[in-house]
Amino acid sequence: MPKFFELSHIVEDGMITYSGLPGPIISDHLTREGSRQHYAKGTSFQIGKIEMVANTGTYIDAPFHRYQEGKDLSQLDLSSVANLDGLVLHAPPNSRKITPEVFNGRDMRGKAVLIHTGWDRRWGTESYFKDHPYLTRESAGHLKSSGVALVGIDSLNIDDNTDGMRPAHTILLASEIPIVEHLCNLDGLPNTGFKFFAVPAPVNGMGSFPVRAFAIIE
Repeated sequence: MPKFFELSHIVEDGMITYSGLPGPIISDHLTREGSRQHYAKGTSFQIGKIEMVANTGTYIDAPFHRYQEGKDLSQLDLSSVANLDGLVLHAPPNSRKITPEVFNGRDMRGKAVLIHTGWDRRWGTESYFKDHPYLTRESAGHLKSSGVALVGIDSLNIDDNTDGMRPAHTILLASEIPIVEHLCNLDGLPNTGFKFFAVPAPVNGMGSFPVRAFAIIE
C-alpha cells in the first residue's frame, strides 16, 4: 500500500502566515440550523465561507505572482505541480543562507526539490517570522540551470524577506518553476523515492494560492 505524507499546515481562523498579512476569517455562510428549512426533515448541510489573502498557509507561487505576463494559477500544467519525482535536500543547521553547496552535485533535473530547514517547528510562534533560512541568488540560479521542475521550502520565504529584489522568486518564476513555501514535515520524508503533489485551485488572474501539499511513497 502507498504511504502518504502530509506536508501542509492546517488553515485555521485568524492564523498568521506572514507578518503584515491578515489571517483568514472562516465562518458559516449557511449554518446547519438555517439550512433545515430548505430540506426534508432530518436533513441539513453547512456551507462555509472563508475570506483570506492568497498567501495563506502552505501555498504555491505561479509565475504571475512575480510577472504580469506570467502563467497564473489557471494556466499551470498539472504536470508541473503533481506526480513529480521528489528530492529532499537538507540545509545546514542554524544557517540562514542556503548556498549551492547544499546541492552537492545532485541530479535535480525534472524533480521537485524540497529544501528542509526545520523552520516549520517554529510555526505559530513569533520566532517563525524572524531571521528565517532562505536561498541565495546563486542557489536560485543553480536550481534554474539544473532544470528543476519545482522548488519548495519549509521556511517563511524562499527569499530573504528583507531583500526587496526577491532574487529567488525573480529567477525561478521567470523560468516557470513554481515555488511552494511554508511546507512542513519534510524531516519525515526519505531523501528520494517519492512523488510530490502541490495542486492549487485553477483561479484565473491570481498567482498564489494555498495547496494541500503531500508526498506518496509506493
